[in-house]
Amino acid sequence: MGRTKREVVLRLGSSLTELRGIGPRRAECLAEAGIATVEDLLMVLPFRYEDRSRFIPVADLLVDAPATVRGTVRNARLRRTRIRGFTLFDLRLEDETGGIAARWFNQPYLRNVLKDGSLVVLHGVPSLPEQGPPLPLFKNPQFEVLGDDPEGTHTGRIVPIYRRTADLSTRSLRTLIHRALATLPEAMEDPLPEATVRRLSLEDRASALRNVHFPPAGTEASLLAQGLTISHRRLALEELYRLQCAFARARGQRRSREGFPCFVPPDRQEGLIALAPFNLTDAQKRALAEILADLGRSYPMGRLLQGDVGCGKTVVALLAAIAVMERGYQVAWMVPTEILAEQHARSAEELLSKTSHAMALLTSQSRVSSGGELLASIAQGRVGLAIGTHALIQDAVRFRRLALVVVDEQHRFGVRQRELLGGKGSNPHQLIMTATPIPRSLAMALYGDLDVSLIDEMPPGRVPVRTAVRAPQEREKVYRFIREEVGRGGRAAIVVPAIRDSQLAPESSAMNTFRRLSSSVFPDLQVGLLHGKLSWEERQRIMREFSSGAVQVLVSTTVLEVGVDVPEASVMVVEQADRFGLAQLHQIRGRVGRGIRPSWCILIPAERTTPQGVERLRILAEISDGFEIARRDLSLRRSGEFLGVRQSGTPDLRVADLPRDLDLLEVARAELEDRFGKSFDS
Repeated sequence: MGRTKREVVLRLGSSLTELRGIGPRRAECLAEAGIATVEDLLMVLPFRYEDRSRFIPVADLLVDAPATVRGTVRNARLRRTRIRGFTLFDLRLEDETGGIAARWFNQPYLRNVLKDGSLVVLHGVPSLPEQGPPLPLFKNPQFEVLGDDPEGTHTGRIVPIYRRTADLSTRSLRTLIHRALATLPEAMEDPLPEATVRRLSLEDRASALRNVHFPPAGTEASLLAQGLTISHRRLALEELYRLQCAFARARGQRRSREGFPCFVPPDRQEGLIALAPFNLTDAQKRALAEILADLGRSYPMGRLLQGDVGCGKTVVALLAAIAVMERGYQVAWMVPTEILAEQHARSAEELLSKTSHAMALLTSQSRVSSGGELLASIAQGRVGLAIGTHALIQDAVRFRRLALVVVDEQHRFGVRQRELLGGKGSNPHQLIMTATPIPRSLAMALYGDLDVSLIDEMPPGRVPVRTAVRAPQEREKVYRFIREEVGRGGRAAIVVPAIRDSQLAPESSAMNTFRRLSSSVFPDLQVGLLHGKLSWEERQRIMREFSSGAVQVLVSTTVLEVGVDVPEASVMVVEQADRFGLAQLHQIRGRVGRGIRPSWCILIPAERTTPQGVERLRILAEISDGFEIARRDLSLRRSGEFLGVRQSGTPDLRVADLPRDLDLLEVARAELEDRFGKSFDS
């Protein structure tokens, strides 16, 4: 890919306005799409490739089969049509075996490009014309005039295909990227250490960029399709290495700040554990010890506490909160829903009843009911633990000595919300909790600036939930099973996607389902309705009735996904289950099986579903382990869907794909350790 005499040498950081063919207006459109530099442009990778390198003799062309042909232009002419302003440009392309017709619609400029006698390459799908002689016809084919570009940009090679970006077609992007690559120096600055490049026998960065966009002849098609060529892998490793460097800097910045040392001596750790309402598992004790060790350090803790649904993360975090409060500090605990806040408040009350510490529940409803008295208690330090929803980050909420921030179900919050809560104190410790267990490699990508504690053991006595997929036509059979289970003392929950009438199906609406079940299906049972639009008092009442058994069948939206701990709940039915993601379905399933009763989760898909939806339900029915489900979920989803919950201040992944490149993430981390030593992760 040589440089023409007119091209100047640009750098990756050069503005796109320096690239020939990009004026102020086009540069503005590209900038709005996040493409401002030459490097940004080159990171717009092809989403697929077409092999246009093999020329087919005209005589061997097959109708409706993509083909690339090379020949000489004959009889080129522009024709006006009866439609005002609409033109046809026709020509005949001849090689030594015969001729083929080509036609472009409303592209009059081609008369100055494709002239008689020109040697041209065309790529397209030949068809038979609707009228006239049966000469195969290319409609709007891709073209290349040989001589203008001896390498070929759009034909005669393996050609990159790009998604339309900033209103630029794939052909326009291909032209600009080809031109940008021609401006690059042969050698350029490499973010990977020289020793890494040498040890792993990586190609140089400039070659990798050129080969990813314009692969050399003979590159294996399957490797291109999967993004597994040596050039793709090299750029992905570079990107993941940058990601790990960003995390290392974030860890270093956090550890340079002064925190709130809350050292807990070993004898007091035993006293903390004794406060728990049940015997902690070894995994819970290990996680608690790791958190307490962090709390005792002079710099702020940044730790992720993860574990499967029902593994007991809440009690571990509560014990850590008590340790902080015993040093005279305050704790703020933010959760995504009022139901979960109320659930945690009940658990906290049980533990704190054995201590002298005060707890407050802060939600939109509780603030209204208690007025300014609650806020004053928090601001004056009389409340040691404040559990709440987004209400915690409001300006009116102030803390006297906030030393620990707990963010529960953190994927429900934006980065800004977490930062606002942390800003309520001066460099408080941060404990991030998630019930979406993820493999170590993925945790490194999403939370590489945090230390990770893992609870990988379930409390004794938990019976695995049996999961089954049932067709919509089997719904009556499912209802009979619910009636039998209620007769044995169990309770059932039915989760639906929407509150009110849904255009998809009656079963998608909580209102419709509640009316039908209470009037026709279970007229002799008490059916309850739970959704996010109900008042705080109404939700409290319904959950109390479901817990006590006064409500035997509960119809709910996904507010039931977190915060419901009813040991007697033994049947979970999910309507339109194929509309939910794997992780969310696993969370919903975790609302049953929380006692010693055998429990079931029944998934009912929509009447018409997709192969992806069927696959998600099959996986959930076969697998109960949350870590394996997360791994499968990752393989079904794009990286960006996971990266949307990553911590702030880290670069986006534009080349690397986590399901494909987790092994490279491990390599990147190992290379960083080799460069800076183990201390970077200590």
